[in-house]
Amino acid sequence: MWPGDSTDNLPVQPPSGLDDMDNDHYADSVSSSSPSDSPAASSPLTSPDLSEDGFDIDRSPSPLGGREQEAGSPKFTLVIGGLGYIGSHTVLELLREGHNVIIVDNLSNSYQTILDSIKTLTAKHCKANGRRMPLIHFHRLDYRSRSMRFLIESYTDLVMSIDGSGRQRMTYQSRIEGVIHFAAYKSVEESIRRPLQYYQNNVCGLVSLLQQLDKYNIHNFIFSSSATVYGSKANTGEPLRESDLIHHAEERVDESTGERIVTQPSAVGLSCPYARTKYFSEAILADVAAANPAWRIVALRYFNPVGCDPSGLLGENPRGEATNLYPVLTQVLTGQREKLNVFGTDWATRDGTAVRDYIHVLDVARGHISALGWNGDRGGTGFRAFNLGSGTGTTVLEAVRSLEAASKRTVSLDWAGRRPGDVGVCVASTERASKELGWSPRESVAQCASDLWNFVERTLGLQQQQQQQQQSVKV
Repeated sequence: MWPGDSTDNLPVQPPSGLDDMDNDHYADSVSSSSPSDSPAASSPLTSPDLSEDGFDIDRSPSPLGGREQEAGSPKFTLVIGGLGYIGSHTVLELLREGHNVIIVDNLSNSYQTILDSIKTLTAKHCKANGRRMPLIHFHRLDYRSRSMRFLIESYTDLVMSIDGSGRQRMTYQSRIEGVIHFAAYKSVEESIRRPLQYYQNNVCGLVSLLQQLDKYNIHNFIFSSSATVYGSKANTGEPLRESDLIHHAEERVDESTGERIVTQPSAVGLSCPYARTKYFSEAILADVAAANPAWRIVALRYFNPVGCDPSGLLGENPRGEATNLYPVLTQVLTGQREKLNVFGTDWATRDGTAVRDYIHVLDVARGHISALGWNGDRGGTGFRAFNLGSGTGTTVLEAVRSLEAASKRTVSLDWAGRRPGDVGVCVASTERASKELGWSPRESVAQCASDLWNFVERTLGLQQQQQQQQQSVKV
């Protein structure tokens, strides 16, 4: 359906109108189990048991033998939801760039083993480049819990400053230079069944977090948004521009007439609570930035992140059931599903199947780093939104062929009719991100497919090894 955040939820017939910008919801009636080497599946709304106060810190030695020394007052980037699919790849890219990282995750939709993969890949990169291992701090907690305040406070120093009248005063100085927020619930279907939980976590949780950050003078904020905020504006078939969804009136000059035109905010066709939580969150962030010039806030609107790190050690491994096109394709290729349903073959596209904007998850991760640096350097203030997409678009059949080529296997297809609310073409305009952030996607769809299949093959190999070990123990 919609291209947006990677979801991992239950198959469902979408309601009328556009839904999850998460591309497709290609799930059919075949069930999908969690990987055999992972904990039992749980709903994204189910938090695992934590310590008594919901606060657990892992500061174990790095894979480089404990060479990470906390001399002085090191600066950190805080990544909330940092062990999820996009979050984990963003953490890895931050570490590769030399950033010290604080990871907050309650493991409700991820696994702590992902942290081991991140540390291994970071250590390998640092060793190859003769660089010191950055600091990696993991805090297992729910970002809405009271422990979040203690965590932020633990990275804060009291410093003496001089106010405008020349008097000395004590102020907070945080060692957290910027925050990247990935901790929203992200299932379209689940948001319809549990709207209050979605509003409480995605919207109320965000408000509480902003209050805590403001108290400790942390104002460099990157928000994980979604192309779902464009609503039914995707029906035009034209590339979606950030100006298609604004939160405050904007003035521009018509290039042909020279006339000044004022555009008013509007939202059209937000068809599920998930989409509305992203829209409301953006609106709140825009209002906060307008009210307090200290804030520098970027909302990154994802289209369809796919692929994974080329190493095969890090990929998409949610606790729930995959419903997006590429994860479902891998399940067909590995025999977990019988076939792929292709919804609509008569669209006005290259081959009759719908066009979506797929982008490599590492390109998405790099987009966050570009936004973080841009926020820190720009000197100005305010709220700004950017699309993260390829800007080109891929048909369903082209996506199928890409994974068939990578796997050297054939995907069984079931040709189905269009679903209510589907659109034929949904592609991002990336002009603003290119001009202002200096960001543009590097990886091709073929590379996305190759990296994804590498991860799938490695995961299958590990599962087979575990099964063989279990059988040998029984014998």
